[in-house]
Amino acid sequence: QVQLVESGGGLVQAGGSLRLSCAASGSIGSINAMGWYRQAPAPGKQRELVATMTSGGLTNYADSVKGRFTISRDNAKNTVYLQMNSLKPEDTAVYYCNYYATRMHYHYWGQGTQVTVSS
Repeated sequence: QVQLVESGGGLVQAGGSLRLSCAASGSIGSINAMGWYRQAPAPGKQRELVATMTSGGLTNYADSVKGRFTISRDNAKNTVYLQMNSLKPEDTAVYYCNYYATRMHYHYWGQGTQVTVSS
């Protein structure tokens, strides 16, 4: 089992910045990926990938956040960060931390943290 604890969400004006953090604990494997997904409040909106980073340092970003968001991680602390700059109202969503156990092909999810960007 892996437990994920998120922090850093909140309310910010358009153009502002926020930094999300997610600390993982429990059965942490040496090969994994950690990252962030989000789900907007609109009806029918699916959870979508924001950014992920493997334990080897490979990153993947949604096109909508490239150049504005930066993912990083501290493997010694099993913590992943998401620096979000130039925030837009359409970034408003619940952001979920994700831990992917590569060998088990299994996803773990955090409880979610609300990010609200006002115009």
